[in-house]
Amino acid sequence: MTDQKTAGFDRRLLPPMMLGSILNPINSTIIAVTLVPIGDALGAPPAQTAWLVSALYLATALGQPVVGRLIDIFGPRRLFLVSTSLVGVAGVVGTLAPNLGVLIGSRVLLGFGTCAGYPAAMALVRSEARRTGRDSPGAVLTALAVANQTIAVIGPLLGGLLVGLGGWRATFAVNVPLAVVAVLLGLFRLPKEAGTGESPERGRLADQLDLPGMGLFAVMLVSLLLFLMNLHLRDWYLLLLAVAASVVFAVRELRAPTPFIDLRVLGGNTPLLITYGRALVAYIVAYCFLYGFTQWTEDGFGLSPFHAGLVQIPMFLVAIGVSILTGRRKGVRGKLLVGALGQIAACVVMLTLAGDSPVWMLALVAVIFGIPQGLNSLALQNSVYFQADPERTASSAGLLRTFAYIGSMVASSTTAASFGARADTGGMHHLAWIMLGAGVLYLLATVFDRTLGHVART
Repeated sequence: MTDQKTAGFDRRLLPPMMLGSILNPINSTIIAVTLVPIGDALGAPPAQTAWLVSALYLATALGQPVVGRLIDIFGPRRLFLVSTSLVGVAGVVGTLAPNLGVLIGSRVLLGFGTCAGYPAAMALVRSEARRTGRDSPGAVLTALAVANQTIAVIGPLLGGLLVGLGGWRATFAVNVPLAVVAVLLGLFRLPKEAGTGESPERGRLADQLDLPGMGLFAVMLVSLLLFLMNLHLRDWYLLLLAVAASVVFAVRELRAPTPFIDLRVLGGNTPLLITYGRALVAYIVAYCFLYGFTQWTEDGFGLSPFHAGLVQIPMFLVAIGVSILTGRRKGVRGKLLVGALGQIAACVVMLTLAGDSPVWMLALVAVIFGIPQGLNSLALQNSVYFQADPERTASSAGLLRTFAYIGSMVASSTTAASFGARADTGGMHHLAWIMLGAGVLYLLATVFDRTLGHVART
């Protein structure tokens, strides 16, 4: 009789995979309803508290492809354990933070600490497919997407409850028990293989890691994101530094024997590049809604943090249902098209809202946004899995998150610029117009992409 473990995906891996991958979204969604209480407690306007959002995504955008590359070389276990331990440290720092600067520092630690979860999960899916010879990860990839959507449901509501029970500091303290459980699951469930793809024995460790390439990538990305977070002509030097670093980075990677990001392979993989660009635009819309709309429901509409979290729940419930219903279907074009149209429709409804609108209108916007929320994340994730070089699954998955976080940086900067000192209705409408433009661009990038049919046939 065939052993269940060797016949299919080892389901003992699912708990650490799921918990590791949700550490980032839970911190993303919890902070959405705590920005106003933190600002009130520390005397900081929305333009300053926006750094609590930006700091996490800046660190994660940089860390995801770096940690993903390390996972490709060494395997997921060691990186998972180190990263999730850092989440616990960040929770302690945030809980005890005396001012906004230290609090922002704790969010940076959280960003680096949550880097390993998603690339590790994607690498495990790939390694299990290689071990079993059954490359049919539809159910597992859907489970990952649904897990992230589920925690996104809990996040705003949990954030509101924690603020009500223990103040905003409780939203940082919750990371300590989560990190402890994640480390224990990693110790007892994750395999101890040396790696999932390449082996350090194939060449010198320094060549495998490509430290100069990683350093140049860091300079390029940090400069770009700092520029995007506070768009202003006086910061032109940051954009110039990003361009210069990107040129040197490209020259380095094209000459490196084992590059951090293989530009030759990536440059020849047009479908994957288009997927990354599509993710960038999609997440501009998604994060503008998550943070901007939530701040408006508190400041402009007058809801409490708890009730602002409740308004978000219909979006995530719809997203879960959509992910479950469509998860096993291989095609992605239809999902992306419907997702794009859903974003556009939700933005149009946002433009009709005012401070005296009925509450059901807020819920309607959340329901409409739930459709693209469920379709886009699943379709983008599946696209990368099938389009990426199998030996670089983790780093390719990390790059997907990097482009998503660049989108979040643009969203954070756009939200801060739209609202200024207060999240009023006029600022929300300004934000909705920007979101609408991004949604139309996303639709066009999908309509004219003829490579999407290949994903369904893979």
